[in-house]
Amino acid sequence: MIEEDYIIKQISVFSENRPGRLAAVAGALKEAGINIFAFSIAEADGFGVIRTIVDQPIKAHDMLSNLGFRVSFTDVIAVVMRDEPGGLYDIAEMLGNAEINIEYAYAYSGKENAILILRVDSTKEAVKKIHDYGEELLKASRFK
Repeated sequence: MIEEDYIIKQISVFSENRPGRLAAVAGALKEAGINIFAFSIAEADGFGVIRTIVDQPIKAHDMLSNLGFRVSFTDVIAVVMRDEPGGLYDIAEMLGNAEINIEYAYAYSGKENAILILRVDSTKEAVKKIHDYGEELLKASRFK
């Protein structure tokens, strides 16, 4: 197993927290033909952070930067999680026991399972630990 195969480039877009900003970002991605797989919005002191997983992260980064948005990449991982009570607990407990801190997370659910997007303090170590524990990770190539 090569840990880098599981590290996903998440786009973080920093913007004023005001009406129309999400529409501006989503509209720009739409016009560029970039598909959004998952996203999360966080707010702090009048500014927002839109975190998103897209199918063309480099194109999205460059295009949004050229439109004047402050954009950065963050390494995250995507863990396949049981979509039932205890699914999140299993992953959180395993990483906690391995002394890996979850800095933030968001999830989406499908018909068969849920996907947990994690930003952790030790990405490669988390990938190895999750793999060793027998849990499934999504490869970064799935999001390209």
